[in-house]
Amino acid sequence: MARSFEDKRSAHQKIAATLRRQITRGDLAPGAQLPSTPALMEQYGVAGTTVQKALLMLKDEGLLVGHAGKGVFVKGSTQQAISPAVYMPPAAAGEPYRWITEAGKRSQRGSTKLLKVEVVVPPHEVAASLELREGEQALLRKQVLLLDDEPAELTRSYYPLELAEGTAMMEPRKIRGGTPTLLSGLGYPPREFVDEVSSEIPTEEEVVALELPKDMPVMLTFRVVYTDNDRPIEVSLLAKAAHKYRMRYKLQVP
Repeated sequence: MARSFEDKRSAHQKIAATLRRQITRGDLAPGAQLPSTPALMEQYGVAGTTVQKALLMLKDEGLLVGHAGKGVFVKGSTQQAISPAVYMPPAAAGEPYRWITEAGKRSQRGSTKLLKVEVVVPPHEVAASLELREGEQALLRKQVLLLDDEPAELTRSYYPLELAEGTAMMEPRKIRGGTPTLLSGLGYPPREFVDEVSSEIPTEEEVVALELPKDMPVMLTFRVVYTDNDRPIEVSLLAKAAHKYRMRYKLQVP
């Protein structure tokens, strides 16, 4: 027997979802003007208040902007593709963190805001990936990565204490070139990373750090970084606003 399923979202949520997809995929380009409210009412067969609710959702998400007497225009851009592989190699001598240099290549201003550095008992999944014993502690470095002063990613990175102790990683300050450069200098260069990417409902910490609009999911990457001999040296949880970014992987057929 065929299964029957109904989209139980409200009418304005459905309209917002359709327009959001057109914006994020480039069918409605930055600067494009949306049809008038009466035109949208006719297109979707809804009342004016429903159209306004849909547009308000997208304004709160930073995708639309209204200009009095002129109309509603696309403010946001198409989704920005992030290529994880370009951030993994250590920065060259004297160079800043790769987040900053890669942003510059896209004519953006990259920056970081360090939130916390502390020794903690990591979550179970992190501890297992770092091959820690039950109850064993790790170093947590938490920061927000920004593009043009807007929060783009919340990073929570965990490191084995045996690697971090006695290094600048333990100090509540930024590290020139980032931790990959520091670890590489200690003899632990990143050789491989494994990503697991999921879409999840954000925690309060993620909503606040990323300044997320209501009901917007995050794209969560669980990343394990390995050095020589398949030794795990870092586990990171990377959260991004799902409507602003997409992941780009270049895979070669073996």
